[in-house]
Amino acid sequence: LNLTFLPLARDTMPRSSHNDLGDVELLVARRPINRSGDDVGSDDDPSEDAPLRSLLGCERKGKRVSLMERVADVMLCCCRIGPRLWSKKVVHLPRVVPLDCSPELRAALARARGATAYEGLAAALAVPNIVRNQKYSAATCVFQVLYEQFRYFFNLYFLLVALSQFIPALQVGFLFTYIAPLVFVLGVTLLKEGLDDLQRFRRDREANGEMYHKLVKGGRQVNVPSAEISVGDLIFVPAGSRVPADMVLVRTSDKSGAVFIRTDQLDGETDWKLRRAIHHTQRLETDADVVEVHASVWADRPVKEIDFFVGNFTLEDASPFLDPEAGPAAGPPQETEQLVEPLSVENTLWANTVVCGGHALGLVVYTGVETRVAMNADPPKSKVGLVDLEINRLSKMLFALSLILSVVLVLFKGGAPDAAFESLVRFVILFSSIIPISLRVNIDMAKTAFSSFMMADKEIPGTIVRSSFIPEELGRIDYLLSDKTGTLTQNQMDMKEVHLGEIAFGREELGEVRALLQQSFDQAPDAPPRARPPVHTRVRRLVEALALCHSVNLTEDEGVREYQASSPDEVALVNYAKSVGLALVDRTLSHITVQRPRGTQAKYEILDVFPFSSDTKRMGIILRDEETGRVLFFMKGADVAMMPIVEFSDWLDEECGNLARKGLRTLVVGMKVLSREEYAAFSQRYEAAKRQVYEREAAMRSAVEDLECNLTLLGLTGVEDKLQENVASTLETLANAGVRVWMLTGDKVETATCIAISSKLFARNAAIFHLTAETREQAEEQFSRFQKRTGACLVIDGRSLALCTDNFPRQFIEV
Repeated sequence: LNLTFLPLARDTMPRSSHNDLGDVELLVARRPINRSGDDVGSDDDPSEDAPLRSLLGCERKGKRVSLMERVADVMLCCCRIGPRLWSKKVVHLPRVVPLDCSPELRAALARARGATAYEGLAAALAVPNIVRNQKYSAATCVFQVLYEQFRYFFNLYFLLVALSQFIPALQVGFLFTYIAPLVFVLGVTLLKEGLDDLQRFRRDREANGEMYHKLVKGGRQVNVPSAEISVGDLIFVPAGSRVPADMVLVRTSDKSGAVFIRTDQLDGETDWKLRRAIHHTQRLETDADVVEVHASVWADRPVKEIDFFVGNFTLEDASPFLDPEAGPAAGPPQETEQLVEPLSVENTLWANTVVCGGHALGLVVYTGVETRVAMNADPPKSKVGLVDLEINRLSKMLFALSLILSVVLVLFKGGAPDAAFESLVRFVILFSSIIPISLRVNIDMAKTAFSSFMMADKEIPGTIVRSSFIPEELGRIDYLLSDKTGTLTQNQMDMKEVHLGEIAFGREELGEVRALLQQSFDQAPDAPPRARPPVHTRVRRLVEALALCHSVNLTEDEGVREYQASSPDEVALVNYAKSVGLALVDRTLSHITVQRPRGTQAKYEILDVFPFSSDTKRMGIILRDEETGRVLFFMKGADVAMMPIVEFSDWLDEECGNLARKGLRTLVVGMKVLSREEYAAFSQRYEAAKRQVYEREAAMRSAVEDLECNLTLLGLTGVEDKLQENVASTLETLANAGVRVWMLTGDKVETATCIAISSKLFARNAAIFHLTAETREQAEEQFSRFQKRTGACLVIDGRSLALCTDNFPRQFIEV
C-alpha cells in the first residue's frame, strides 16, 4: 500500500475558530513526509515502520494500534474531507513551514503556533506544483472548440443551412456541397486548436519534468522533478535555471548571501533584482547543515502582489547561533531560546524567475496555483481577431440582405400562404452562396502561414507564436506604449557629472576629483560637519556616499570581478567612485570594505539597509565606521523625494533642472551622523516594527521617517542612459505608419522631453504642450487648448492622465 500521510493530531493542535477545512483529523498528502527518502517498512517489521507509525499516531496512550487499522481510519477521514479539499474553490491560508519534519519539532510547532498555521501547511501540501497552460483536455477538446465556433453567426448560419438539407422539402442541391465546406472549416479549426494546445502541453511537460536537486536528511541530494516539489522542500536552483516554486531564500553560493534574479517572465522588467538569504542560515558552514537546524518559516497566505511578502524565520534553538563555537543545532527545540528574523520580499524567489550568478538554496512555501505567477495569470481563453469579428458582422449584413430579397421574391411569386414560409426558407438557402464560406477557409490558411513565417524568420530568432488565430493583429496596432529605461534606452548607465553647489565636475575632471580626494585622505581625519567645509572635504564625503550607499555586490566570473546590482544606476555610481580612487573591494552580509587612494582599506559594519522602492523613491543605509566608531546614515534618491528631508539649498532645484534638460537622470545625496543614543532608540523601534505581522511595512516606514530629517546635502549626480541602436529610425517609421507612440517614464519632465527629442519621438522643431491639471475643469480646459494646436506633442503627468481617461476617454484616445 503506497500511501503517505501528514498528521494533524487533534490532541496536539487546538481547534481554530476559522477552520476552513472542516472537521479534519488527518489529511492525505501528495508527497513523502519522510525527507530522508527511505522506503517505509512493512507492517511485519516494527523497527522499519516506526517513523510512519509515529506520524500516523499508531502509538497512542501506550496502546499499539495496527498500522492497517490506522490507514483505514485515515482513508475514512479523507473520504469525509476530500470533496472540500479537491473542489475548485481554493482556500488560501497562512502556514508554518519547518526546515525539517521531525515529530518533536512538529509537536513543538503545533503547541507554539496553534491550529491556523498548520491548517495552512496541510492545505498547501495538497496543492501540486504542476504547471498547466492548456485550454482543453482530451475529453472536452472537440466540444469546447465546437461551442467556441458556433457562438458566432458565420459558422452557426452555415450549420443551420447544412442541417436544412436533411429535410426533403428544403433540399435545393447536393448535400455534399453544403456539408463539405463546413466540415472543412471546422476540421481546420480543430486541427489548429489541437496543434496549439499540443505545443502548450509540450511546454508544460518540459517545465513539469525539469529536474532539481532536493536537500534531504543527512545532507544528501536527491533528484526530483518540478511537478513533485511540495511545500517544505529544500531545493537547489543553479545559475541560469528557472525557479520552480515560490521559495524563501535560505542560502546562496556567495558569501554575502546575495543572489540576483531575472524577473522578465514575471513582471516584464529586464533589470536584475537583488535577493538576500536568511541571515542565520547563510552563516552555516555548509548547505547540509540547514536540515540539522530546528527552525521554521511562517509565511502569510498567498496573495497576488509580487512585490509584497510578510514572513518570519524562527529558530527553535538559537543557542548555536549565539555561541560562535557551537555547531549546528541538535536535539529537540527549546522554546525558551527562540530567535525570530523578519522576512520580506527581499528574501524570496518567486516561481518562473531565473537565478543569475551562483546557485541558491530555497525553502518552498507556495506551489502550483498558490504561486505568484499562477495567481496573476489569466485562465487560457480563445482569442478572436478583428478580422473574424468584421467577417461575422458582414455575414449578418449579407444574411439580412438575402432575407429581404427572399421576402420580395416570395411576394412576387405569390401562391398559397401555407407554402410561403417553405418558399422563403428555400430562397434563403439559395442565396446562402452570397456569404462566401471559402473566405473563411482562405483566412484560416493565411493565418497559419503567417504564424509559420514569423517563427521561421531568421531576423527574429526564438519567436514563438502562442496562438495562430490572431497573427494579423500585429498589423492593426494603433497605439504603442513603450517604457523608456531598457526599451528605448540600453539601460547602461554612465556617470556624466557631479555637482556640489558652486562647483561641478564632469567626466573630463576625473583627475581633479582624484587629487582632491587624495588630499582629503592625506590630511587629518575628517572633522565634524560644519557650515562651510573645504572643497576637498565635501568631495570626500560625496564620493564616500557613492561608494557606500548602494546594494552593489561583487561577483566573479572566470577570475574577473565585476559589480552587479539590481539597478545599473548604482553600478555607474560605484564605478565612478572607483575611478576617482575609492573602490569597493568586498561586501558581506554584515560589512562593506573599500580601498582608499593610498591602498589602505576601511571597513564599515552594515547596521541597517533601506532598499529603494517606487513609493519612497530613495534608498538609505546605516553604517558604523570601525576606524572611528561613528554611526553614519547615508541616503540618496530622486530630487522630489530628497528635497523635503535635506537642508535647504538655493541651488539644488535649479541644477536638477539643468541636468534633466541635458537628458541626465538625477540623484540627490545626503548624510547624517547619528549619536549612539539616537541609533539605539531607532534600532529598538525598527526591530519591533520588523517583527510585526500586520501593517509591517507601514510601521517600518514610520520608524525610518523619524531619521529622514535635516540631512546634510552632499551633492547631486547626473547619469546618462544611452539610447538603443536604431531607435530613432524605428520610431520614425512607426510614426509614418500611423502608429501613435507613447513613452512612459518615471523621470523628470525635462529628462523625458530630452529623451523624446533624441529618440525622434518628438521632432526638434515640434511644439510641445505640457498638460498638468489638478481638477476635472482644468483638465478639460487644457485639453481643449491642446486640440486646437495642430501637430503639437503632448507631455502629461500621471494625475492629469487619470483625469482625462476617467472623464472624457473617447476624446482623449482619438487625439
